[in-house]
Amino acid sequence: MDALRSAKPVIDLMAAVRDLSHIPAHEAPSAGLGFRPHVNGMTDRLLYVRAPDGVRTHILHVVTRDSRPGRNQRLLRDYLRTHPQDAARYGELKRAIVASGTAPEAYARATTALVQELTDRARAERGLPPEPVWEKE
Repeated sequence: MDALRSAKPVIDLMAAVRDLSHIPAHEAPSAGLGFRPHVNGMTDRLLYVRAPDGVRTHILHVVTRDSRPGRNQRLLRDYLRTHPQDAARYGELKRAIVASGTAPEAYARATTALVQELTDRARAERGLPPEPVWEKE
């Protein structure tokens, strides 16, 4: 099982739009699908969570088109697809975190050091400078 399959049972989605300010006026169709606005400290996107019966199943990140190509999430995903040894390391870490009983709200922090290392490599391969992966304020 690789890192892309060793994940928490939540589907992360990313959509890119020209301007974030127009999105709130169009939230009704997403609400009909169960997506609700969510504020968690990330200021560079809009976030919507789908949690039927209180169980989070999907997270939709709405970002600007201009920012999407350099998004760390996309760069890391593409890097892991082409670097199986690093994908295996990431998968092993994620399984160890779950096995240790780490609380869901601490999961992201527990992966941050390795995610930062791998994202820095992914950014370097594309000639981009390092950038912090922890986005919450």
